[in-house]
Amino acid sequence: MAAKRVYEAWKGSNKFLFGGRLIFGPDAKSLLISLLLVIVPVIIFCVFVARHLRHHFSSYNAGYAILVVAVIFNIYVLILLFLTSARDPGIIPRNLHPPEEEFRYDSSVSIDIGGRQTPSLQFPRTKEVMVNGLPVRVKYCDTCMLYRPPRCSHCSICNNCVERFDHHCPWVGQCIGLRNYRYFFMFVSSATLLCIYVFSISAFYIKVLMDENHGTVWKAMKESPASVILMAYCFISLWFVGGLTGFHLYLIGTNQTTYENFRYRADNRINVYNRGCLNNFLEVFCTKVKPSRNNFRALVQEEVQRPPPRVVTPREPEQDVGGDPRSKVEDDLDIGEDLLKISQRRNIEEIDEDIRSRGSNGPYNNASEGDSVLGSDRRAPTVQTEERHSSWRRSGSWEIAPDVLANSNVTETRSYVSARQ
Repeated sequence: MAAKRVYEAWKGSNKFLFGGRLIFGPDAKSLLISLLLVIVPVIIFCVFVARHLRHHFSSYNAGYAILVVAVIFNIYVLILLFLTSARDPGIIPRNLHPPEEEFRYDSSVSIDIGGRQTPSLQFPRTKEVMVNGLPVRVKYCDTCMLYRPPRCSHCSICNNCVERFDHHCPWVGQCIGLRNYRYFFMFVSSATLLCIYVFSISAFYIKVLMDENHGTVWKAMKESPASVILMAYCFISLWFVGGLTGFHLYLIGTNQTTYENFRYRADNRINVYNRGCLNNFLEVFCTKVKPSRNNFRALVQEEVQRPPPRVVTPREPEQDVGGDPRSKVEDDLDIGEDLLKISQRRNIEEIDEDIRSRGSNGPYNNASEGDSVLGSDRRAPTVQTEERHSSWRRSGSWEIAPDVLANSNVTETRSYVSARQ
């Protein structure tokens, strides 16, 4: 079986074209509407307005410049639209496993497996990092299994974590993030200038018709209805793209994202990213665009099977009547399968005697399990857990007292339930 490429096994909602060379959002079809909204008015302008103005400027064929500028400007806007929507906006690759350094076993929360209760694996929901000397809280993403970098957010539409997430724009069918924000702003601002240009030339053509026919503005508008339609269209469009341009000029000057502005505007929190208006503009327009973290055309690497982390209970040596030490009881929590088994024993009779003497309600191993245990001469590597809650039974089992279960809860901070003696 041929190995898959990264874009073929991608877990996000993105759409790929040309073998993973182009990446779009799941709503990429809306991009066709944006293309029509840009291309069709310019075609109408060139055919019904600019073409008639070619000979109204005698010096150096200046009338042709109106037509050429419109075509070149339109191509420039389309290129910016393509750079915005068809490239990686700053997607952070997902982890194959949760961060091991953050493993915690919370004894206050348990799950019931095979009639026995085991402690639940927990992750701190947030942690703090320092940005420009000030603490910033970052969140853990359960979908991508990583702690999001500052200013990163998970887009629910694309199902990816995006660096410096600004917003998801349905008009370009893509998230706006660290790697395409510059092109998005240039697209919006250039579309604004194109609207102003078409509106101005159309109004100028109405003026030319009035002078030629010595008529009123109404007669000129009847003679060139395309100019009237273009002026109305550009006027309405200016409220949209012009408003976006002004809003993002404000965001760039204060070093904010759309997501931060809408979510934190009422918190009056300090903007730790603001470096001054000039430096903020230089950061957006004069810094090198970071390379993508993803190679979508690379072959998918086979996942190396790693031994799952295991935990053991605190062990208490016991002695029988004759004073000989008894075998130690170890409980292994298998993270991959969530199965609890009793490890090595010398014989089945000692297991039975040990369980009865400790009053454990755990399931009795059958003969085949006992033989397989006896045949093993090696013990699985284990990781020592934190000290247990005082309500745990000293029998070495993973069962939790009913009063602990009644008061169990999961915290969403870096702190955990402290062990009580």
